[in-house]
Parts: sequence; C-alpha cells; structure tokens
Amino acid sequence: MAMEITQILLSAQSADTRVRTEAEGSLRQFQEQNLPQFLLSLSFELANNDKPAESRRLAGILLKNSLDAKESARKDHLVKQWCAIDVALKSQIKELLLRTLGSSALEARHTSAQVIAKVASIEIPQKQWPELVGSLLNNMTQQGSPAHLKQSTLETLGYVCEEISHHDLVQDEVNSVLTAVVQGMNQAGNPAEVRLAATKALLNALDFSQTNFENEMERTYIMKMVCETACSKEADIRQAAFECLVSIASTYYEVLEQYMVTLFELTSNAVKGDQESVALQAIEFWSSICDEEIDRQEYDSPDSGDSSPPHSCFIEKALPQLVQMLLETLEKQEEDQDHDDDVWNISMAGGTCLGLVARTVGDVIVPLVMPFVEANISSPNWRSREAATYAFGSILEGPTTDKLAPMVAAGLQFLLTATKDVNNHVRDTTAWTLSRIFEFLHSPDSGFSVITPENLPVIVGVLLESIKDVPNVAEKVCGAIYNLAQGYEDSGANSSLLSPYLTEIIKQLLAAAERTDGAESKLRGAAYETLNEVVRCSNLSEASSIIAQLLPVIMAKLGQTMDLQIVSTDDREKQAELQASLCGVLQVIIQKLSGKEDTKPIVMQSADDIMRLFLRVFGCHSSSVHEEAMLAIGALAYATGAEFVKYMGELFKYLQMGLQNFEEYQVCSITVGVIGDICRALDETILPFCDQIMGLLIQNLQSEALHRSVKPPIFSAFGDIALAIGAHFERYVAPALQIMQGAAQVCAQMDTLDEELMDYSNQLRKSIFEAYSGILQGFKDTKSEVMIPYAQHLLQFVELVSKDSLRDESVTKAAVAAMGDLADVVGEKTKQLFKNFTFCGEFLNECLQSDDEELRATALWTQGMIGRLMLSS
Repeated sequence: MAMEITQILLSAQSADTRVRTEAEGSLRQFQEQNLPQFLLSLSFELANNDKPAESRRLAGILLKNSLDAKESARKDHLVKQWCAIDVALKSQIKELLLRTLGSSALEARHTSAQVIAKVASIEIPQKQWPELVGSLLNNMTQQGSPAHLKQSTLETLGYVCEEISHHDLVQDEVNSVLTAVVQGMNQAGNPAEVRLAATKALLNALDFSQTNFENEMERTYIMKMVCETACSKEADIRQAAFECLVSIASTYYEVLEQYMVTLFELTSNAVKGDQESVALQAIEFWSSICDEEIDRQEYDSPDSGDSSPPHSCFIEKALPQLVQMLLETLEKQEEDQDHDDDVWNISMAGGTCLGLVARTVGDVIVPLVMPFVEANISSPNWRSREAATYAFGSILEGPTTDKLAPMVAAGLQFLLTATKDVNNHVRDTTAWTLSRIFEFLHSPDSGFSVITPENLPVIVGVLLESIKDVPNVAEKVCGAIYNLAQGYEDSGANSSLLSPYLTEIIKQLLAAAERTDGAESKLRGAAYETLNEVVRCSNLSEASSIIAQLLPVIMAKLGQTMDLQIVSTDDREKQAELQASLCGVLQVIIQKLSGKEDTKPIVMQSADDIMRLFLRVFGCHSSSVHEEAMLAIGALAYATGAEFVKYMGELFKYLQMGLQNFEEYQVCSITVGVIGDICRALDETILPFCDQIMGLLIQNLQSEALHRSVKPPIFSAFGDIALAIGAHFERYVAPALQIMQGAAQVCAQMDTLDEELMDYSNQLRKSIFEAYSGILQGFKDTKSEVMIPYAQHLLQFVELVSKDSLRDESVTKAAVAAMGDLADVVGEKTKQLFKNFTFCGEFLNECLQSDDEELRATALWTQGMIGRLMLSS
C-alpha cells in the first residue's frame, strides 16, 4: 500500500533549512528501509492530478534517480534493486506510470515518459514487460485518445527506443511503432505538439528501421513523411525533421540515391532562408554525408583488405552548387563569434562543412573556392574579408600539397600582413588559417614546407607580435606556434631552424600565460600547451641550456601558486588550473632533459626541489592537479632511476590516496600507471611497498565501485611489479592469477556487437597478456616452476582470442608475446602442452603473414622459442 508523502515532498523543497533537511532525511530513511513502498508511493504521487505540481515534480526526480545513474557501478546497483522487487508491486508501479501519460500536467507526463523508458531499459532486454509496446500503441489507436496522451505516448516511444537495443524488439513491434510514429507526423488531423513528439520519436526509432529501409515502398513512405515534415510551418518541427535526415544520412547512406535531388533542394532552401536552428541541421546533413564518404574512401585505400562499402559520390555530384551554398553562409558571422568558443552559428557550420567537403573531394574543390577568396580577401567589408580567409583556411586539408603549395606560397605574405587587420574577427581567422597552413603544409622531414630559411624570421616576428593581441587572437597564434614547432620535431641530429628563436618564443609564451586577461578564450591553457610542444620538439643538443634555464623559472612559478590567496571556489579553481599547467610543463622538461645522458644531470640536480614542490601540490587536494603531478612524478622516476627510492616514504601516502580515489577514477588510473613507472625505475628496491600496493590493486580489481576503465592498467601493473621484484612476486601469484583468470572469463562472455564493450574487451585482454608476460619474465632463471599450474589457462586464453576475428592488432601482439614468454621461461615443462594445443602453429603462421612488422618479429621470436622447446630432448 502506498504511503501519503505529499507533505514530506513539499517540505524537502522548503526555504527553511531545518524543515528541508528533516524532510530529506525522512525520504532517505523511507528509501533505505522499504524501497518497493517508496517507489510505489512516488508513483502514486506522480499519477495523482490532485497533487501539487511541486510534490509531483520531486516525486518524478526521485523515481528517475532510483532507476538510473551516470556512474556505472551505481547504475548496476540500482538495476539489481529494481529486479529484486516483487513482480506484483512492480506491475502496480508500471500501471501508475502508464496512467500518468494521460495526466493534464505536461511536466508529470514528460517525467513519466522518461521513467517508463528507464524501466524498459532494464526489463525489455530480459524479456519482461512484453505488453509495454502494445499498451503504448493502444493509446495511439484508441478512438478519441486526447492529443496530450498521444503526445506523451510518442515521447515515451522515442525514449524507449533510445534506451534499448534494436535487438530487443521483434520486427512486428518495430513495424507497429514506426506506423504509429509516422502517422503521428501527419499534418492532417494532428496538432503541433503531437507532430513534434512523433518526429522526435522517429529520430530515436531510426536505428530499429533497418528492415523497413531495405523495403523500397516503406522507405519511400518514411522519406516522404520526413521531407513533408521538414516543410512544416512550425520551426521546431522542421528542425526535428532535419535532425532525422542527419541521422538517415549516416545510418542509411546506401539507399539515398533516389532522394538526393529532393534533399538538396530541401537543405538548400533551409540554409538560404530558414531560421538558424533549422539551417544548422540542414548543413549538418551534408557534413554527415561527407563523414560517410570519407570513411568509405578509407576502405578503398590499397592498405585495407576489406571489401569496400558502396560509395555514391553524392558530394562530388552536388559539388558546384554545394560549395556555392556553403560559401554564402560564411558571410553570416555574428559580431562577437570566436572560432573555438562554445558559440556555434551558421557561418561556423558552413566553414566546418566546407572543410569536410575538401577532405572528401580533394583537389577539385580548389578552383571552386579560390575565385571567392580572391574576390573578397581585400574587400572593404570585414565580413567579406573574414569569409574569404575562413574559406581559404577551411580547404587546406584534403587537396594535395602540389595543388595547394603555389596558392599558399602566393598568399602567405598577404596573410602575415592581415594579422594587423583593423578587425578583430579577421585577425582571429587569419591566425587560425596560418595555424592550419603550418599544420598541413609544413613538414620539412617529408621534404616540403611553405616555411623557408628566408621567410622564417618574418613568420616568427609576426607571430610573436600577434601573441600580444586580444585573447581570442593570441590563443589562435599559440596554435600557429604549436604547429610551427611540431613541423621541426623530426629534425633529429640536424640543426633545427627554430633553435635561434627559442628563447624569444618561450619568453613570449610565458608572458601570454601571465596576462591578466589570460583566462579569456582559454589563452593561458593554450600558451602552456604550446610551451610544452616547443620544448618537446626542440633540438636538445641546441636547446639544452635554454631548457635548463626554463626549469627553475617554472619551478618558481609553481612555488608561487602555493601562496595564492584562496577566498572562494573560483580562486581554488584558478589555482588548480595553474598548478596543473605548470606540472605539465615540468613533466615535459623532465622528459626532454632525461632523454640524453649528458643532460640528465640537470634534472638530477633539481630533483629534490622538484619533488618537494609536487608533494606540496598534493597538499592542495585538487584532482586535476593530482593527475598532472602524478604524470610528472612518473617522468621524474624515469629520470632519477634507483635514486627515486628516497622519495617513496613521503610519496607513498599520495600513491595510496590515488589508488583509493574511485570517484575521480582518472586519478586512480594515472596513479596505477605511475606505479608501473616507479617499478621500472626502482626494480627490487620497491619491495618494501609491494605488499600494500598489491593489496590495494587486488582490492580495486575486486571492487564493483571502481570504473572498469581502471582495471586493464592494473593488470599491466602486475607485469611491471613482477619484472621489478622477480622471484619475490611468488607470494602474489595465487591471488593475482585467480583474478586474471576470472577477467579472462569475463572477456569471453562480452557482447562483441557493442562497440564500446569490444574496445574495453580488447584493452582487458591485452593487459592480461601483458601481466602474464611480465610475471613470466620476472620468474626467468629463478622460480619459473611457479607458473606451471597456470600454463594451460594461458594457452586456452590465447586460443580463445585467436578465434576472434575482431580482435585488435595490439591484443594479437600481446598474446603471441605471452606464448613466447611461456615457452622461453617455463620451457621443458610446457612441451606437452604446446603439442596438445594444435592451434599454435596456425595462429603463428597467420601472424607471420601480417603487414605489421612488429607483429611479424614477435611471431618469429615466439616460433623460435616453441621450436627450440620441441627440439629439446
């Protein structure tokens, strides 16, 4: 029986803190002590039209939060709780939710639609609630169903389709849902709110419509309804219809040929004359077509052994008209737009789509765009100048260097001059375009660069002057310097042309980072990122003294952040952001200087002071800084090697904190990686800390609360620890291997149709093999017999993986290496096993024919190890 909770729900929203806190406590207690009754009472509240809107609103929020959560472990817990509730009571709750769809209150209907979809996401995959779709369709077909019931029913159908997989409905159900949705879109006899709900529902149902789109008659009917809806008099309905077309472009590209003339006309009219929200979706349609064709061209490349999917060349066929349409959008800028800001408007969408068109068709776009550029680049109207520059910058990726080089060489001086344009937007886009030129047409290592020893001084001079411009322009200039530096990364032992300018570049980047307006347009972050890239790509033999001078400067800046006055959350965030950036710079400096033996002492001399700074940073308790400081500590461990042990006493508590930080799981993941770095640096001297480290890692693997992405790095860390401590790892073998075997079993049961799960499965399998390899190599020449009981499982796991054609190349390499390590380390005792596992030869032959040189080399080594074993007496 439901409990009367209206007053508690209202009190939980009271302005009086005492009343509110007491009511929240009562609700929490009710939920913990009797969840089924709690959910039933909330459902009654939501369904009752006589209840106040405020109590119904909170009832709906609490219902949703009792069924779903962003954090995967929490979500799994809520699902298990729901599944454990008595079937009869769940039926009551579901009946109340369905009844609420007919409520006169829009908010209650909307919330109920969402909650029904959450329940459906739990029950429908388990073949429960089979009557749901029928109940919803009944609302649509019943004589005299009110418009608001149809609207909320369509909304529910859309949410349900969004929540479940297309495998969960049989085709008859899909047909019925599509029929109801498409009928709801019909302009005759349906009010606007029903048509909007139907169009949004279709967007979510498109993934279910594969069979329907294969049938020409059904497909044409759906396309006709979408195109008619795209011409509705209501802008929000037109927008929803174009969103459907965007989805259709990527999902059903193969069957669009017969509709493309109509679709071009529809999208063109929308781009030229409709409201911006609709025009943006019309441009997005063509961006989606580009994305599809770019993907299909990658299949066509000679390197790909896959059979090519159909390619209809829609972009090429529509090219002149499409380019003209997009060029016209470029002059519809907003007065205060910033290319990298959160603003998104028709001009930006048009330029982005033009860039995708250039990537799709290559050289043929150049003669279509350049007349527009030449006609407008010197216009007295800033909009025309900016549009011309944006068009020029947009087509730099896609066409060949041969096609672009003369054009860019001719225009480079003009662009350098345009960095002084009177208009902020033109300067912003000019800096962005220069950045793109340096990104795509500046790679001296490959033999071509628009930058020559003659024009480099002018280019550097212009950039260092422009970095003093307003923040949005300065931020783009940082991007240009970033790409400029990156082009010289592979100069190797040769002299880098950028070396003479490094001191001044670093000085100006530091000045940009320290500007009082540095928070605007993300300038400060961009300046530090660019500084990192300049250091990383520098020629160390020429730049070591400059980088050595930079080290104490950055250390001093990091030290100063500890003394910042913190009086608000905003102050705390600024401090954390600055510390994270400075730790990032220190990491790059440490990595750069420790790359060569003759510069490593520079780091060693400052190591104690650097470490003290990192420990003080940890004391500021910010997760974003914790990550960056941990990564820098990993670099310091590599640089200092065995001497790093002296820091372990102080550092260890922060390593523990990192490993136990399940909430900010990225911190946990990075800490696991750093433990691997430290093990590689310290070898056996890590031993006194291993019991606690291994205990925490094993606890983490057993925890359901830890984000699953942290688990593969933990297995890899087992390998690092085993390699470091050798025979001492014996005490951890039983618990570690037990969990590894359990994880291998989980991999075997994963749904390989789910792309995200497939990626995770690949990471997990690779890390398990890496753990096996590390543990085996750790026992080499000492206690290899410890691994005999686990040899069979390893080969069974490799066999299972070898049968998976969707496995990642990195998984294959790790599996083959683990087989080789087993034969190499355990030797004679595995001879019979390798004879029994007949798949080995076939698997290795497959790997030996791979295009991947590294995989072939690993397979050859493994083949040699197994061969040696078989020949032994």
